[in-house]
Amino acid sequence: MFIMRNLLLLLLCVLTGAVSYAQQITGNVKDEQGKNLQGATVALKKLKDSSVVKLGITNTNGNYTFANIVTGSYFINTSHIGYAVKNSPSFEASSEGITTVPEISLMKSSGTLKDVAVTSLKPMVEVKADKTILNIEGSVNAVGQDALELLRKSPGVMVDKDDNLSLSGKNGVQVYIDGRPTPLSGADLAAYLKSMQSSSIEAIEIITNPSAKYEAAGNAGIINIRLKKNKSLGTNGSVNAGYSIGKFPKYNTGFALNHRNKKINAFGNFNYNNNRGENYMNFKRTQLDTLFDQKTIMNPKGNNQNFKVGLDYFINNKSTLGIMLNGNMGENVFGNKSTTDISYLPSGELVKILTANNSTVGERRSGNLNLNYKYSVAGGKDLNIDADRGLYRIKSNQMQPNNYYDKTGVLYSTRVYNFIAPADIDIYSLKTDYEQNFEKGRLGIGGKTAFVKTSNVFNRYDIFSGNRFYDSTRSNTFNYKENINALYINYNRAFKGLMVQFGVRMENTNLEGISDGFKWNGSKFMENESGFKRNYTDFFPSGAITFNKKPTSQWGLRYSRRIDRPAYQDLNPFEFKLDDYSFQKGNIDLRPQYTNSFAVTHTYKYTLNTTLNYSHVNDVFTQLVDTTERSKSFLTKKNLATQDVVSLNISYPFSKKWYSVFSNLNSSYSHYKADFGAGRTVDLDAFAFNIYQQHTFKLGKDYTAELSGFFNSPSIWQGTFKTSSMWGVDAGLLKTILKGQGTVKIAVSDIFKTMQWKAKSVFAGQTLDGGGGWESRLFKINLGYRFGNNQVKAARQRKTSQEEENQRVSDGGGGISR
Repeated sequence: MFIMRNLLLLLLCVLTGAVSYAQQITGNVKDEQGKNLQGATVALKKLKDSSVVKLGITNTNGNYTFANIVTGSYFINTSHIGYAVKNSPSFEASSEGITTVPEISLMKSSGTLKDVAVTSLKPMVEVKADKTILNIEGSVNAVGQDALELLRKSPGVMVDKDDNLSLSGKNGVQVYIDGRPTPLSGADLAAYLKSMQSSSIEAIEIITNPSAKYEAAGNAGIINIRLKKNKSLGTNGSVNAGYSIGKFPKYNTGFALNHRNKKINAFGNFNYNNNRGENYMNFKRTQLDTLFDQKTIMNPKGNNQNFKVGLDYFINNKSTLGIMLNGNMGENVFGNKSTTDISYLPSGELVKILTANNSTVGERRSGNLNLNYKYSVAGGKDLNIDADRGLYRIKSNQMQPNNYYDKTGVLYSTRVYNFIAPADIDIYSLKTDYEQNFEKGRLGIGGKTAFVKTSNVFNRYDIFSGNRFYDSTRSNTFNYKENINALYINYNRAFKGLMVQFGVRMENTNLEGISDGFKWNGSKFMENESGFKRNYTDFFPSGAITFNKKPTSQWGLRYSRRIDRPAYQDLNPFEFKLDDYSFQKGNIDLRPQYTNSFAVTHTYKYTLNTTLNYSHVNDVFTQLVDTTERSKSFLTKKNLATQDVVSLNISYPFSKKWYSVFSNLNSSYSHYKADFGAGRTVDLDAFAFNIYQQHTFKLGKDYTAELSGFFNSPSIWQGTFKTSSMWGVDAGLLKTILKGQGTVKIAVSDIFKTMQWKAKSVFAGQTLDGGGGWESRLFKINLGYRFGNNQVKAARQRKTSQEEENQRVSDGGGGISR
């Protein structure tokens, strides 16, 4: 409590102390007819050298505001597609109060604009009405980290001991890559995220209030990972190389090329990383009269490559046709050395020792081909069509020797198993989105149909005297098909003093699963084919009201209903052996979980953002450690009865001269309650909070330093595990070289080596007490170099397919980024 109280006081001091320095500059932009011009880009520039201080975008009333501006001489540079660029008269920013800039009127351009170069540096973190954006591309401390590690340190995101994601106290996070949902979950999703290096990531968007335009999946919200893509005219590119070391060395490299002119935009990039690490996990499990004391060292090694290549063809001023292919390839070896001391509790005497030194060789291939068409005309009519074909190919070959020793250390029994488990996932989808102005507002309608087919084979072999023998009674094939059809309508309109957005999404779900294998009937194995079919249709309404009569103090109300469907792996009823005393299996009775969320938001002076949210979740599914055959345990997922979550999020960015800081506090209260019968109950209350801060120091002479850190309070994992607190601090330094074309980044992660977890669970007659960690403290260095034309020009600035997809995922942001 002492640490929690002081951290809260520190955050409040930063917030309250920073506000006293805030100065504001406001203004309005109109077109040549005197109408308010929405979406104009406004740049606040210093008079003495025209350097950009801040960037913003005008709102629906044509207004813009810059906060936290120091006293000085400035002017406003304003631009909008189809209009000539215009500068305001110079002015002096007042040392107190609000400085109002004279109204700026833009004139329609008479032809192709002269090339106007815009160079800007994005803030590390941007907070908008419905999401938080982490601009990884500009971060120093992010260098040398994978996507999962970046998420672990993100505001409000929790990653548990099994690499499952939760957001603001809720599980059921839907992960998107470039605006497209990935079908992976659990260990497969974690492995995929670990294969993505920060050098290939532009930004991470944490979307907590998706509109009806988004798929309804994701109870806690959506995390969209945007991969890099160059947007400059001409021919340009970049190369990078990185090295990091903790206990083992790791390295990565990559390049990107882009060519863009008035008719085409061709782009591509490739990234490679080679890594080796070490994790550890220790568990003490008490069940009846037996104590299992397990100590495990894990050594993952991997080589991963990912790429993106595409072409956009500008048919005319209205139509764009695009094609894009991205993929990921990886080969990994996972070593798992486990020793379990098995003791008799009443006497404390050691009975035997089990060692299971497993080795898994894995191979992962994934790819997605996208064809897209965009049609946009004056008057606000936009049509987007996307067709996607995706596939995932996963192979796993595990050797699992189980050696038993007596209490004196003499080997008396050996059992060796070999598990071969390939999985194929095929995805087909077609999506259409249409928007137009309607009744003084914006109307959007659209639909999507998607088909997913998976084939999962699990073959077990028993090894005797070095020979393999196929065990058909312990092998299994699981085939799963899923079809989701969706339609949505969404409408938003600005009134005097408020903005309204509402919509509804209808999703029809059809799924079928068949598991072929054998089942033990008490005396022998019998052939058993178990399957299920489900068909259901749900409606998912959403809405938001923003009260913006007073721009410096805006209130909002938001509501949404969302769903999480079980992952196909969690439905397969077959038992997967971990060792002789533990295994995991799916649950065909697992139902979807539904969430109703209500939120109140407030934005003060465009910077201090506060969100209070209440969510009620029905049929929560979570991973449980259950018991069987007296001394054995198995992992499975079941529907907890209900979960109620109340969360509070406060964020504030502050900058003064050479220093800037972003602070975020995310807290949540959760109540889990369920009764599984036979005396097995779950009734837990949990309060948890997360503090995140990012400090940036402009040191002069092209040096920039970063100091970032987070603190996670004790919380609940997977419904039954009570965890201890965890925190970490990173530091880094950036140096710009070669006349701004090159960069050198040096960073150290987890300086104090505090990123280690502890957790305890009491359920179904057993107690688990565990802890673990990984190679979290790393020294990292990265070199980058850009070549060619690196200016984004105003001439013919039409959005390409990827930019349009990212924009659609980012819609609904509202307000000016800081």
